[in-house]
Amino acid sequence: MKYTPFNAYHKAHNAKMVEFAGYEMPLEYFGINDEHLNVRQNVGLFDVSHMGEIWVKGPNAFEFVQRVTTNDVAKLTPGKIQYSCFPNGQGGIVDDLLVYHYENEKYLLVVNASNIEKDWNWLVKNNTKGAMLENASDNIAQLAVQGPRATEMLQSLTDINLSEITYYTFKVGKFADIDQVIVSATGYTGAGGFELYVYNKDAQTLIDAVEKAGLAYDMKPAGLASRDTLRLEMGFCLYGNDIDDTTSPLEAGLGWITKFDAGNNFIDRPHMEKLKADGLKQQLRGFEMIDKGIPRHDYEICDADGNTIGKVTSGTMSPSLKIGIGMGYVNTAYAGMGNEIYIKVRNKLLKAKIVKLPFYKA
Repeated sequence: MKYTPFNAYHKAHNAKMVEFAGYEMPLEYFGINDEHLNVRQNVGLFDVSHMGEIWVKGPNAFEFVQRVTTNDVAKLTPGKIQYSCFPNGQGGIVDDLLVYHYENEKYLLVVNASNIEKDWNWLVKNNTKGAMLENASDNIAQLAVQGPRATEMLQSLTDINLSEITYYTFKVGKFADIDQVIVSATGYTGAGGFELYVYNKDAQTLIDAVEKAGLAYDMKPAGLASRDTLRLEMGFCLYGNDIDDTTSPLEAGLGWITKFDAGNNFIDRPHMEKLKADGLKQQLRGFEMIDKGIPRHDYEICDADGNTIGKVTSGTMSPSLKIGIGMGYVNTAYAGMGNEIYIKVRNKLLKAKIVKLPFYKA
């Protein structure tokens, strides 16, 4: 079992701890719905130190990152971030990730905790151009301060103008008297806020400062469970549920990060182009329950006659909307917006409707 630098903080706040991706992590502190709504309406604190961080450096860094990710890295400039994925060479996804253009010839790849070793091995295997790779995952701590009051709450801790850090950008500077802190705004909750990256040695200083600043804002910690309901309300994919090695980014609705621009010769491009030309057999769709019920991972999606037409990949009772919501792969013939589908719950067919994402609109 691994432990993040904030483990003592979680236990001091009576978190329910669970094993996740090899780490002891907080599942919840004082109730999933309350944590969720506090992030939506106020400000919450997440420990995301379990995420992986891999540096790519040197004169061949750009060419390498361009080849192993589907998005067009040429459109990045220092201070900007891209959402992307690693194609696996067989039409599927090794992992989804964030690409930070840190400076010229230097990129930071932020990957899922459960895939750190898998991603590292994949990158090493495909590093045919001599890019400099460094797996810094065990040395970096990360806090996500999320919610509409995050900017106001954190501004007293830094001279960086946080309001200038727009969505999918970042700045590096002094924060809570710690040098070279990465402050980014990617957000997995849809509630606004920032991610703060520091070395492990500075983690205690960071959380002490953030906790003190949060006293005047009734900031509360939030766990993995509310992080999942928040991301699902936004229709964000979760690796291992909604995307994996068997699903293509095109099927997953991630065509917007699969760029067929001239010069973007990523691994799997010919396969993806053929898939696009031939037409998709299934597509990831969001749906809202019409009948009362909660959809869950792996539940069957059916037509009105009970024929299986897909499978639920993520589902929950939305704390914000107070209805059952979910995502799942549906045969393309049934995947139109507004179509009625049925979720098989304990051998009962419960009616649902395909809707446009996100479910929650602030």
